[in-house]
Order: sequence, then C-alpha cells, then structure tokens
Amino acid sequence: MAAATVTKLGRSLQQRRTFINARVKWVGDPYLDEAVQREKNLKQLLSLKDRIVSSPSKSLPLSSLSLLKPLLNLHVTAAAFLQKYPSVFATFQPSRSLPLHVRLTPQALDLHREEETIHLSPPHRNATVQRLAKLLMLTGAGSLPLYVVDRFRFDLGLPHDYVTSLICDYPDYFEVIEVHDRLNGGKTLALSLTSPRKSLAVSEMERRESIINGSRVQKGLRIRYSMNFPKGYELEKRIKNWVEQWQDLPYISPYENAFHLGSYSDQAEKWAVAVLHELLYLLVSKKTETENVLCLGEYLGFGTRLKKALVHHPGIFYMSHKIRTQTVVLREGYHKEFLIQKHPLMGMRHRYLYLMSRSGRVKKRDYVPGVKRSNQSVDAQNS
Repeated sequence: MAAATVTKLGRSLQQRRTFINARVKWVGDPYLDEAVQREKNLKQLLSLKDRIVSSPSKSLPLSSLSLLKPLLNLHVTAAAFLQKYPSVFATFQPSRSLPLHVRLTPQALDLHREEETIHLSPPHRNATVQRLAKLLMLTGAGSLPLYVVDRFRFDLGLPHDYVTSLICDYPDYFEVIEVHDRLNGGKTLALSLTSPRKSLAVSEMERRESIINGSRVQKGLRIRYSMNFPKGYELEKRIKNWVEQWQDLPYISPYENAFHLGSYSDQAEKWAVAVLHELLYLLVSKKTETENVLCLGEYLGFGTRLKKALVHHPGIFYMSHKIRTQTVVLREGYHKEFLIQKHPLMGMRHRYLYLMSRSGRVKKRDYVPGVKRSNQSVDAQNS
C-alpha cells in the first residue's frame, strides 16, 4: 500500500464520524436493576461498620454519629440508619458515667473477621495490588489523586484503610506523592506507581483474544465486543449498521495513549470504550456509580467522551437508576442478576446482605433512645 494511501486512511480513521447525532433509546433491564437494588445501603453499612471496628474500643458514642451522615452519604440520620439494622448494630452503655455507644452484633463481628481474613491473605493482596496498579496505568501518567482512588475503593475491593494496610507494604509498587490537581487546582496527594509495569499492560479484551488465537497480543487487531440487550430490545437499523462497522475498527489498548485521535472520530470512541470496559472489568462488582466514571474521565481529559460512549453502547454498558443514584454496569459481567466471576469479597457482601435482611421489622425495644418512631421510618424499614 502506498505511503499516501496509508496516510489518507489514518486521517479518515481520526476524522470519520457517522454517529454524532444519533440518539439511542434507554430501556430498563430488570435483572441488572435487581443486581444494583439488592445492594441498597450496603456500602453505607460497611463504611459505618469499618469506622466502628477501627476505634480502639470497637464502639462509637451514639452522640458522635450525627457527624457521620455526610461522610457516609446517608439519606437518613445515622441513628435512624442503626435502627434499621439491629441484626448488625447494637447499642449499649459501657458504664453509668458514659453515654450510649454502638457496636457490632456478634454475628456482624464474625463476618467482619472473615472479611479481614480475605483482605490479609497473600493471594488476595497480590491480586488487589495488581488491579490497583492497572487502574493507575489506565491514566497514562501512572498516578491518580487519592480522592479519585477513594471513589473506586469499594468497587475495587480495597480495604477501608488501604493506604496504611496495603499500600505501605508494597513500596516496590506504590508511593504517595504530591501533584497538581487538574480538577480543583492547587496541590493534592496522589497514589503513584514507582516504576512502569509493562507486564500488566494487557487488557482483558487482549488477553481473551490471545487465548482464542493462541498467540501473543498484537496491535491493530479488530477485536469485537460482546453485546447483550434486554429481551425485546432492538437497535434502529441505521444505528445497528453503524455498530457493525464500528466493531470492525482496530482495537486500541486502554493502556495506550490515543489522545492524538480526533475526539469525535469513531476510532477514538472505540478507544474510549476500551478504557471503560477495562475499568469496569477491574472492579470486583463489575459496576460503579456513573459519577465515579465521569470524575475519572474528567481528570484524565476525556471531557464528555466517556459519557457519550456509555450512551452509544447499551449492549456493552447498562446504566441503572436504582438506589438514589445512577450506576453503570458491565453487561458481560452478569448472567441475569448474578455475577459470572465469583470474587471472595462479593461472597462476603452477599452474607452481609443476608444479615441485613434478617433485621426485619424492628421491635420497640430495639429503638435507639431519643429517636422518634414514625410511620415513615417503619415504612423505610420494610422497603
């Protein structure tokens, strides 16, 4: 092929755009909505649990809980939240001279200890470190502000005190440095890789392709994404045709820097989808709040590209509007409402959910003194 032809083809990949004004309809997926809905209040409950067990006495004064509402992103007061789950939290008075405290029930404490055993096991720690390193590698620069990493802590399966309990034990992988904050200006602390990890710069899509072809990862392959739609969902013919052509474009690894591509080109969108796919695949839950994705995209300089990629590809990503937020789910990670890849931490979370469900209707004696019982709170407990 002549050099002029190659150059012309390269420019067309950067400039060609046939989907810029397309509107893809959103259709609810009851299975994936259920996968999101069943974890209602789980993240908040585990965050409160971690704060309780992190205190020297393994308890917290009831009076201090009002300060935790914004920190835990609770939609009710912390005291009302405790009342909702008496099978997890219990109140007691350490002595006559001290105020009421809250601690974990024996059942919840047993689950916490099992969860800690998983976090401390060498195989789990090594796998977690590699997932975290790959997340940093997606940035190109190999670093992210800690407040951005914190957004993914729960979904990435990091321990609540990951900086002291994990990062510090892997100085050959990570360091905490001060960087310029691109979003808020000024300086901020960031988690950074101490050195490049080229052996980890292989995406899940590339790994699968190498297994299928029995060869090493190659650049420029036309790797296609699996697409799944809810029953009865049909793409418009023109959109379906665009998707077929888009699938045949060369795959660009999410660990490559492809910002040289025209931001509105189809090829650039395939790279953006690669970044999104790899990000969600790294998460133990294969899902996260959409705001987390958009915050990361804004920090990396993607602008609105990631948001458009989510909207344009409902066969790859699903956006659920359950539990008072919007959650993006990697479709291929689920069979109906069940995760295909069973991660030990997800197994533990399901056990917490079971314990939460045993709370049932809270009896009068279980109510925290000083908190008014209302029809609204009773309805919330039964929801």
